[in-house]
Amino acid sequence: MSRNLESLTPAQIVQELDRFIIGQEKAKKAVAIALRNRMRRQKLPADLQDEVAPKNIIMIGPTGVGKTEIARRLAKLTGAPFIKVEATKYTEVGYVGRDVESMIRDLMSVAMTMVKAELQEEVKEEADRRTEEALLDALLPGIQENQPVPADPTMTRTGPESVSTHTRERFREMLRSGTLEEKEIEIQVQRSNSPAIEIFSGGNFEEMDLNLGNLSSIFGGRRKKKRTSVKHAREHILQEEKEKLVDTERAAELARDRVENMGIVFIDEIDKIATREGRTGQDVSREGVQRDILPIVEGSQVNTKFGVIDTSHVLFVAAGAFHMSKPSDLIPELQGRFPLRVELEDLDAEAFYLILTQPQNALIKQYVELLATEGVILVFEEEAIRELSRIAAEVNSRTENIGARRLHTVMELLLEDVSFNAPDLDGQTISITRQYVLDRLSAVVEDKDLSRYIL
Repeated sequence: MSRNLESLTPAQIVQELDRFIIGQEKAKKAVAIALRNRMRRQKLPADLQDEVAPKNIIMIGPTGVGKTEIARRLAKLTGAPFIKVEATKYTEVGYVGRDVESMIRDLMSVAMTMVKAELQEEVKEEADRRTEEALLDALLPGIQENQPVPADPTMTRTGPESVSTHTRERFREMLRSGTLEEKEIEIQVQRSNSPAIEIFSGGNFEEMDLNLGNLSSIFGGRRKKKRTSVKHAREHILQEEKEKLVDTERAAELARDRVENMGIVFIDEIDKIATREGRTGQDVSREGVQRDILPIVEGSQVNTKFGVIDTSHVLFVAAGAFHMSKPSDLIPELQGRFPLRVELEDLDAEAFYLILTQPQNALIKQYVELLATEGVILVFEEEAIRELSRIAAEVNSRTENIGARRLHTVMELLLEDVSFNAPDLDGQTISITRQYVLDRLSAVVEDKDLSRYIL
């Protein structure tokens, strides 16, 4: 559910995140304040706007505690351009792979898609009208839209023209009523473009978009005839008409402004590019990635196919588990560009219980609805949920702590037999009791060696 950022107070942002994420109040507050500051900056005088830099955030916490989920929910909550990237997929300039500037290019592409969708909504009425006329032209090739109109409106038109107009209007009514949805017609459609080729190199040729589809205009044009149903033809034509009615230059201008002033980049797994003192080899390349990220976070000009983007006011939120490293292992300059640090807490049995029951997308609700599609009614007792939470927390403490992801493993093992036999259990009610949980999971939990592989 996307909402206007201006209408969201920090308390409302936290409240929306609470619907899906349990705990982690510090992280939610830090993100909410950062988002609200984006809107506050827009209301400042122009000369002061440039001086207010975004307060970038590093979220520190083990895997499975909600770092990435906060990012996912922010993307859906705000109308701001948002992109989540993995720090590990970038390489230092000079190496084969993606350069860090591509995250801004990707952000611009996201913004362009958003803006185009909004502008297309504004022209939907005209696009619908044009689509209807194009469908009628395809259904009645010999009867065009613009027939001569008699000089005297009181005169009754006779002959082929009046018949043609009458036929077209009759087909228009049938088209609107849905009678012709499955009728096959022949339409002209855009040829699908060949995939763009990305060139990874330094200098000005970085990530050039060579669209081989453009060459097709030299060898036979970019449109082709296609026979399809009216229903599918409407979708094709409507999309093409919307594209024609939207001013691409205006869309690019709005998207650039939105990226520069409201854009958010979430960099996950930033701890994986931290380098420990005295180490060489692969760490050299990791430090190079940090050095490449630094000017982007500080503020630089990035060339995109939609124009130059200034990243000075783009908000960067980084996250990492920092198991094998610590934030101080990042180069000092990069540390200084992320002034706010938020630690996310480990999840205990009580947090697991809330995760299983409270969020809008709670895991238990998901399994209940999934099995309901097979006609199986799944009922979880309170004590069973408590026992599940305790077991998940215990396994996390014994083996690797993977946070809330452990619940997926435990739930799958618990309901394995029910899920497998669900088609044969149509109409039955399955009660998940504490004893059922113990019977299914206790043996695996008690055998430490086995639990390392199964749970």
